[in-house]
Amino acid sequence: MNISELSEQEIIRRNSLEELRKLGIDPYPAEEFKVTATASQIRNEFDPEKNNFQDITIAGRIMTRRIMGNASFFELQDHTGKIQVYVKRDEICPGEDKTMYNTVFKKLLDIGDIVGIKGYAFLTNTGELSVHCIEIKVLSKSLRPLPIVKEKDGKIFDAFSDPEQRYRQRYVDLVVNPQVKEVFLMRSRIINTMREFFNSKGYIEVETPILQPIPGGATARPFITHHNALDIPLYLRIANELYLKKLIVGGFDGVYEFAKDFRNEGMDRTHNPEFTVMEIYVAYKDYLWMMDFVEEMIEKVALALHGKTKLMIGEKEVDFKRPFRRLTMTDAIKEKTGFDITAKNEKELREACRNLNAEIDDTMGKGKLIDAIFGQYCEDDLVQPTFITDYPIDMSPLCKRHRDNPELTERFELFVAGKELCNAYSELNDPIDQLDRFQEQLKLSEKGDDEAMFIDMDFVRALEYGMPTCSGMGIGIDRLTMFMTNQSSIQDVLFFPQMRPEKKAAVDPVENYIEAGIPADWAEVLQKMGYITVESVKKLAPGKLFNDLCGFNKKNKLGLKNPTADDVKRWTGN
Repeated sequence: MNISELSEQEIIRRNSLEELRKLGIDPYPAEEFKVTATASQIRNEFDPEKNNFQDITIAGRIMTRRIMGNASFFELQDHTGKIQVYVKRDEICPGEDKTMYNTVFKKLLDIGDIVGIKGYAFLTNTGELSVHCIEIKVLSKSLRPLPIVKEKDGKIFDAFSDPEQRYRQRYVDLVVNPQVKEVFLMRSRIINTMREFFNSKGYIEVETPILQPIPGGATARPFITHHNALDIPLYLRIANELYLKKLIVGGFDGVYEFAKDFRNEGMDRTHNPEFTVMEIYVAYKDYLWMMDFVEEMIEKVALALHGKTKLMIGEKEVDFKRPFRRLTMTDAIKEKTGFDITAKNEKELREACRNLNAEIDDTMGKGKLIDAIFGQYCEDDLVQPTFITDYPIDMSPLCKRHRDNPELTERFELFVAGKELCNAYSELNDPIDQLDRFQEQLKLSEKGDDEAMFIDMDFVRALEYGMPTCSGMGIGIDRLTMFMTNQSSIQDVLFFPQMRPEKKAAVDPVENYIEAGIPADWAEVLQKMGYITVESVKKLAPGKLFNDLCGFNKKNKLGLKNPTADDVKRWTGN
């Protein structure tokens, strides 16, 4: 990194790094530091009468410091939380040499540095639980200053709250906003609860390809790449459905996968191009059985996380207690619009969409026209968990025809808080019908629908060998986590959401400073202090800038001749 790109604080920290090395202290030691206690263990288990935690080692990041002569306090944060540490000069420096306290601790360590502490737990005179430090070890020197988040009387000041910064620098977000970590711990508990539930039923967790020659299993636009050795195009999977059903053909009774899927589509508060889904397929079951299964699973997740089924999602209370409401798509649309979609052809549906002011375009077939009406008039009102069932066949190319009405399919989607949470079928296992459905999708593609399904002839071949009656279900883990943790944005439940490229701040060349009357040496100093454009210098108060420049020159031992106050006035244009 060019030194001119560093802030004053970053330069100071790099100088401290070199000073530590001159003292023979490795700021990034390789050996293990054995931790025997955590902040939460000490907080929860310390008992002054038992006098426990008397010979412990703890490690973490310095978050605040109070230097008070020969004794000081600092706050140490590990992965479990924070605890106060008391440092006394003569205890960490028992001999004549007081360098470790006077120089290392007081001058060369900073907020954000990671240290190891040997000591014992005790209560201060004010009754605050602390760790009395008898030895301190530098474990990692922080070269960038953390955003300083202040808290007083329960109020947060200078919070690191800008979403752009938080999502782009999640590592900083997790350090200074420890409550963020709880969302991701809950996400892990959601997945573990589901995995334990499936395993208890005897179903097998499997893995299927992410790079696929045909992107099947859903209607979505794929990401395309190229395999050099095979000289063929490959697609990042949009779903893992077809591969999992091939395993049912192969004789597995039930298989599931937590999978990363990819769809080359829009981004918003509820969609990320890379997302996590769980798909499960169970032989000899149907969609009615799967509705019962999903209810049991969702209720179990809510209880595992919160110990109750009633949760707040946004400002609405949602109850995940079984059973959930069940409503056919036909009845849902008729209930909200008065229009009956039964047996309507494409022309009639298109006319109905126009009358209802539904947003459509010429590429849409019957399925998408129906979906446009449902999405505009029904979804937002489905706040409590509701199974929407029996979709028209045009909306479900992989789904078995309804046993009582061949114009419908045995499909359901679970809606919560106005959003789809999961999708499930009685799976289509008739290979002739499946090929016909694929060919209908090909016609949609020829009309310009770039989300229409590809024809996967290997999947058709697998069905020709025979797949038993089967029910499958897919559920979005990101959205389930949003609901279970009451987060309104998908970015808040992804460690590293997709972001637009970071815009780099424009830096004026030194020549621009010289043209403005600023000598080259001082132009470099100004840039080190963070004033990377001539325009930023002209916005400064000349008196303060004069004092800052002289102070920076002295502090960093630059040896430059200080400018006069009049010089600085000219530089700022005042």
